[in-house]
Amino acid sequence: MTDPHLRASDAEREHHAELLREHAAQGRLTVDELEERLDRVYAARTVGELTPIVGDLPAPRRPQPPQQRRTRRRPELAAFVAVNLLLIVIWAATGAGYFWPIWPLLGWGLGLIGPWGCWPMAHRHRPRAR
Repeated sequence: MTDPHLRASDAEREHHAELLREHAAQGRLTVDELEERLDRVYAARTVGELTPIVGDLPAPRRPQPPQQRRTRRRPELAAFVAVNLLLIVIWAATGAGYFWPIWPLLGWGLGLIGPWGCWPMAHRHRPRAR
């Protein structure tokens, strides 16, 4: 904790003033109380004079970091499905003979699931040469 006898900086005064404004916005302080406390904050010379001004107010809650989604978007998978569905529709519309869409389906599919298909991920984790 900071020594209460140290001189307060402008940044510390402004921090306490911002805390008071937030509490007033949440309805914990009236306009008159806010003005009176802001006057005391800006008149404070030491850190010890700032602390009691906000002492009867709850400590501000720290914002929680946003939760990261575990699902990984794979735009290449969406393109794979869309293109191969289109090829299968073309195959079906032209007579449904020999199933030629198997070749792009297999080639592209192996590229997606094989070690060379994960090139963006492999590239990110490869150690850099110095």
